[in-house]
Amino acid sequence: MPPRGRPRNFDRETVLRKALDVFWRKGFEHASMADLTAAMGLNPPSLYAAFGSKEGLFREVLELYRRHGGSGIWEPVADSASAREAVAHVLRQSARAFSHEDRPPGCLIVLAAPQSEGASPAICEILREHRTRNISVLRERFERAVAEGELAPETDCQALATYLATLQHGMSILARDGADGATLMSVADTGLAAWDALISRPPAPAPDPH
Repeated sequence: MPPRGRPRNFDRETVLRKALDVFWRKGFEHASMADLTAAMGLNPPSLYAAFGSKEGLFREVLELYRRHGGSGIWEPVADSASAREAVAHVLRQSARAFSHEDRPPGCLIVLAAPQSEGASPAICEILREHRTRNISVLRERFERAVAEGELAPETDCQALATYLATLQHGMSILARDGADGATLMSVADTGLAAWDALISRPPAPAPDPH
């Protein structure tokens, strides 16, 4: 008879996907071990033997999400032909991904965050790093757009990137609250119109005839 707590044979990615669904729907804080073991088909000793802790399990779930669950939202940004194309892609792909019928609504990175940092500081820091990295991806693309002349030299690239990431986070919460794909796409299109207004340059002054 195997020792107590020894993980039985199972496909690791399969059970991680089941845990991903629980964390996505309930968040890290409210996903109980009972929820996780029931969804994964593991008893508590097997779960702890395989993943060490709830935090260890969540770290592996995040890595799985990073590899497969991000729906291609951020990866194409750096190679987008223009900053506007990058913005359009992030907002519209978010609208599609957050309302996809085959997955929980919204974004795991936004929705899984604990309500109180004191309860799970390490998890809060991991999720904060993910969100900060996404802002950096946008900022770097905007800085390139400034260098290439697409955006004005005085453009505050950090502020623009933070604004758009905040809009995208709001879309995730709307999706969790039941907004459908059409509603999210209208938010994306409005955000793109706001981008056009924010980065538009005033017309050059007419030359002085004198």
